[in-house]
Amino acid sequence: MFWRALRAAAVGLTPVLSFPAAADEVPQGAYLANAGGCEDCHTDREHGGRPYAGGRALATPFGTFYSPNITPDPETGIGRWTDEQFLRALRDGVRPDGANYFPVFPYPSFTKITDADARAIKAYLFSLPAARQANRAHDVSFPFSWRFLQYGWKLLFFTPGPFRPAPEHSEAHNRGAYLVTALAHCGECHTPRNWFGATEPNRFLAGNPDGPDGKSVPNITPDRQTGIGSWSEEDITTLLKTGQTPEFDFVGGAMGEVVRNTSRLDELDARAGAPMISGRARSGSCGQSSGVN
Repeated sequence: MFWRALRAAAVGLTPVLSFPAAADEVPQGAYLANAGGCEDCHTDREHGGRPYAGGRALATPFGTFYSPNITPDPETGIGRWTDEQFLRALRDGVRPDGANYFPVFPYPSFTKITDADARAIKAYLFSLPAARQANRAHDVSFPFSWRFLQYGWKLLFFTPGPFRPAPEHSEAHNRGAYLVTALAHCGECHTPRNWFGATEPNRFLAGNPDGPDGKSVPNITPDRQTGIGSWSEEDITTLLKTGQTPEFDFVGGAMGEVVRNTSRLDELDARAGAPMISGRARSGSCGQSSGVN
């Protein structure tokens, strides 16, 4: 479903100011927002929070971050954002007031989302009921609480720009690469991070011992000892659709939330990520080995 927009990325699209959403943008945006897990991060289900109204806590080695309200409320949400401001948040990790987001917001992956897909996601979010809920301040330790330090972080670790299909690869491979590296941002949890909280690109998907809320996240590279090298592409697709592993176990925790979203992918998209994941170079584990949970 997102593939039409991905093809358009090959020629490039220019950010524009807000305009009325096209008739098919809202359902497309709903599908894309589900693939990206937007509701999971931006809903405080533990305390009965309203969908997309923010407030969910995420504990990290640098402190606890709270997701913001992304409903169309004009005072506490994103109701006054233009398309250009929304795209800049995803593409560059910059707020409408010009301040940098902390990379706990996965803009290093979302930067790859095409302009058309970003506008569709915004159209969907703006179709939702507005929720008047103020954003909670992050509880981040000094000096990591200084936002201006993010300028240096970006210079060192951030490469902005939309996904570009690789002409040497098949359409299926590019489709999976876009899903894995951009929309579903798999590497944000499954890739180890350095002392500055940046993912290590040479160990993509090799597992993370200090994942979200301090929990170990498994290696999902094709390494047969510590990753999922013994899994078939059908095994990977089955996990994404049902949550069942080849050992007939079922994933839980954060991955259970992911599966709640991936189970709603259409068949082409559900199968797209498997060849891309299973075909990557093997990597020694940094996190939990074998099973995904």
